[in-house]
Amino acid sequence: QVQVVESGGGLVQAGGSLRLSCAVSGSIFSSSIMGWYRQPPGKQRELVAAISRGGTTNYADSVKGRFTISRDNAKNTAYLQMNSLKPEDTAVYYCNANGADYYRHGYDYWGQGTQVTVSS
Repeated sequence: QVQVVESGGGLVQAGGSLRLSCAVSGSIFSSSIMGWYRQPPGKQRELVAAISRGGTTNYADSVKGRFTISRDNAKNTAYLQMNSLKPEDTAVYYCNANGADYYRHGYDYWGQGTQVTVSS
């Protein structure tokens, strides 16, 4: 059973930084597209950043230049470095692992989320 576990959330003042981690169990990590999503209070979940197996990244316009997604295939872990945080970044942040296995069966695993709260 694959597990996706986020950590690193918390309370920070505006302008501060946090680093989120996402650990994935099993052997799927290196073949997965890893994504960070967030769901602000009362709003829909949205993509924040994603990184391909080869390291290509893409970001939501609202976080470009402030957030950096990365991955360490040796540690089966993805990261989201968040700098210059704003109150509007307050949300539950979720990690996602998406891909297909050897038999081309697609998969889509989610973590339980970690709360990020930015105070003004």
